[in-house]
Amino acid sequence: MSDAAIPPALGPDDLGPDTSPVSYEVGGPANSVAYVTLNRPDYRNAQNSVMTYSLDAAFRRAVDDGDVKTIVLRANGKHFSAGHDIGTPERDFDTYYPNTATLHWDHTRGDGQPLDSNQRLAREIEVYMGMCRRWREIPKPVIAQVHGACIAGGLMLAWSADFIVASDDAFFSDPVARMGIPGVEYFAHAYVLGARRAKEILFTGQRFTAAQALDWGMVNHVVPRADLDGKVDAICEQMAQMPMQGLFLSKKAVNICEDQMGMRTAMDSVFGWHHYAHAANDADSGDSLGGMDAKSMKNAAEKGTV
Repeated sequence: MSDAAIPPALGPDDLGPDTSPVSYEVGGPANSVAYVTLNRPDYRNAQNSVMTYSLDAAFRRAVDDGDVKTIVLRANGKHFSAGHDIGTPERDFDTYYPNTATLHWDHTRGDGQPLDSNQRLAREIEVYMGMCRRWREIPKPVIAQVHGACIAGGLMLAWSADFIVASDDAFFSDPVARMGIPGVEYFAHAYVLGARRAKEILFTGQRFTAAQALDWGMVNHVVPRADLDGKVDAICEQMAQMPMQGLFLSKKAVNICEDQMGMRTAMDSVFGWHHYAHAANDADSGDSLGGMDAKSMKNAAEKGTV
């Protein structure tokens, strides 16, 4: 495919503050913090491909900048992220982007038809599982600064970070069992929540609060919304005083321990069941999402909290 066919996912030098799906700026303590900001507030920061690849470009820029010691992932608007884009006017699941996270084939075929199971697998290996694993290995500390909704694919973004600092109005859920699917693709649930809490949030599909997430060990800190920026910057200021080698190797050591406890191989296994669910839904009803859409998922989630 020629370069002319590639849509405008943003490169590291194209990340503007206003119109881009992801914005980038450096500031904070000692001017050492890269602020990477999700910027689709009209759609609750739902993640389409142009956002995903722009997010990757922003992380790449932060990694390459020798003056950046820490990275903060945050969001504009009322919510951190409503998850994967499954229905906005800017959804672009069938548009070609060059693979960045994996060496795999293109998931599109160019005739405007819906994704088949093989194409869906290729896409989710790259854009969902592959990107989150790539970002988990960023060699600088990453803080997810979460407010409002952090749903499904939003959890994947937060879980790939090293810390999660949440405002007291934040809430979380992974409701995709309503689609007949065993959780989102980056299946870290049992590791970040523990087995029984993971089952509870999956089996009910309901929301849990920032206070519950703190109690369960999923987030590091919960503060009033007005104090969120200040709390994150205070943590960044502490890390700015540490040598980069110490930060990188400490992060690597903890990630190795998680993987030795089975997180990576477990995630691979669950990913297979995830795609069995897509294929089973498609065989039963012709809809890989089990008849659910963004509106029905939102309505179901609002019925209560855990």
